[in-house]
Amino acid sequence: MTTTATPAPPFGRALCAMITPFTDSGALDLDGAQRLADRLVTEGCDGLVLSGTTGESPTTTDSEKSALVRAVREAVGERASIVAGVGTADTRHTVELALAAEKAGADGVLVVTPYYSRPPQDAVEEHFRTVADASGLPVVLYDIPGRTGTRIEPDTMLRLAAHPRIVAVKDCSYDFLGTQKVLSRTELAYYAGCEEHILALYAMGGTGYVSTVANLVPRQLRSILDAFDAGDTARAARLQQQATELIESTMSAGLPGTVTVKALLNDLDLPAGPVRAPLRPADRKTTDGLRAAYERLRAA
Repeated sequence: MTTTATPAPPFGRALCAMITPFTDSGALDLDGAQRLADRLVTEGCDGLVLSGTTGESPTTTDSEKSALVRAVREAVGERASIVAGVGTADTRHTVELALAAEKAGADGVLVVTPYYSRPPQDAVEEHFRTVADASGLPVVLYDIPGRTGTRIEPDTMLRLAAHPRIVAVKDCSYDFLGTQKVLSRTELAYYAGCEEHILALYAMGGTGYVSTVANLVPRQLRSILDAFDAGDTARAARLQQQATELIESTMSAGLPGTVTVKALLNDLDLPAGPVRAPLRPADRKTTDGLRAAYERLRAA
């Protein structure tokens, strides 16, 4: 099917891939999560993605994931969508997490390509269909081959788009041609998963973004979309460019975004806490560089 209409945003446009706050002892900090979630929504986030890569999903338990959804739902009410990360390397476990997320009050689930085992495309497709069939929640496909080792190929996306509950993609494929192919032939809502692509993907017909950096500057990133929607494309481009230094410092400095974001949030006295092993905290020099880039963006 060929379509020229921009898909409606199933979870809003400006989504934050929220960190999972921990206490100093490493326990789940639900109070901190509620305070951070409230701040993010107040500052312009339409939705929050919990227990994704940024949320340290590999090192949180199933019960912690459900507790986090319930706590954040209590904090934000209906002011924002909640998408729960449920993807694992095991189809059966992913289904269990999807059902638990539905019970806990999530609005949708984020399902990453099964990692490590490197399944072929027919197995990837069957994995996503099985998860989508298992619950009543809409599904966001998470295409991030740099972490999983396996791409959701465009032709696989085209077939999956026919499933009534597969509604969106978080795109970290770094394949704009493949993305354009799927956008032009489906009604899947495409969210930029890489902050440097926010404006480019939005201008091409994407829906918005799921951003790690939005933990730090939710209002500034949302302003890129707002400027474009207002017809001020020059301002949108300028705002995207102004965010480049912080995006690079956060996402391309040799450390995972979880580490850099938590370092800066802690420095700003906002809820974050430590990362869980095997991740290690950022050093003081890195944190100071992040803080400087953050202050320059805030002053722009």
